[in-house]
Amino acid sequence: MTDPLSTTVPPIRRSGETSGTIDAGLRSYMLSVYNYMVSGVLLSGIIAFLAAGNDMARSVFFAPTGTPTVIGWIAVFAPLALVLVFSFGLNRLSTGVARAIFWAYAALMGVSLSTILLAYTGASIAQTFFVSASAFAGLSLWGYLTKRDLSAFGTFLIMGVFGLLIAMLVNMFLRSSTMDLIVSAIGVLLFAGLTAYDTQRIKNLYFEVGSSDFRGKVEVVGALTLYLDFINLFLFLLRFMGARR
Repeated sequence: MTDPLSTTVPPIRRSGETSGTIDAGLRSYMLSVYNYMVSGVLLSGIIAFLAAGNDMARSVFFAPTGTPTVIGWIAVFAPLALVLVFSFGLNRLSTGVARAIFWAYAALMGVSLSTILLAYTGASIAQTFFVSASAFAGLSLWGYLTKRDLSAFGTFLIMGVFGLLIAMLVNMFLRSSTMDLIVSAIGVLLFAGLTAYDTQRIKNLYFEVGSSDFRGKVEVVGALTLYLDFINLFLFLLRFMGARR
C-alpha cells in the first residue's frame, strides 16, 4: 500500500458497503481524529501550566536568564525529531508506538509553550485561545462539509509555510516589527487555509484505509496534523491579540 498521508483519494464506495455503513465509519474515524487532537492540546496546556508555574520545573528547562538549559533545548528540538520519525517511519511503526510518539510530542510541546505563559498575560492567552478554537472549529467544519476540492491549494499552502519559515529566520536578524506583523498575518492566513485543507485530506484518507490495520495510524497522524494547525494558528494570533507582561 502506498503511504495514504501523501495521497488524496476521492470518495469511493467499496463493494458491499452501504451509504449508512460508510457514514457511520467516517463519523467514527473523524471523531477519533478529533479526540486525539483535542486530548493532545489539553496535555500540552497542562504541561505548559505546570512547567511555567513550578520553580523546580522551570529551573530544569530554563536558565535564570530565560534561555533554555541543555534539557530545555532537547525538549525544544525533540518534537521535530518525532515528526521526522512519523514522516519517514510510519509504515514500520505499530499503532501503539504511533500513539506513544503523539503523546510524547504533545508533552514536549507543552514545555516549549510554557514560555508563552511567562511572556503574555493569562487573560490575553485565554482570549486568544477561545478565538483560535472558534476559528479552528469553523474552518475544520467547512473543510469537512465542503464539496469543493481543496487539493489544488495544498501545494500553494505548503510552499507558503516554507516561505514563512525563511521570512521568520531573516527577521531574527533584522528584528523588524513591521515585518513581524506581516509574517504573523501571513501565518494566520496560511494555517487557516491548512486547517480546512488538512481536514478534507484526512476525511478523504478514510476511503483509502477504511477499516484496515493502517487506519489507527492514520487517525493518530491526522490528529497530529490538525494539532499543528491549531497550535500555529494560536501562536500567530497571539502575536496580534496577546498582551505582554
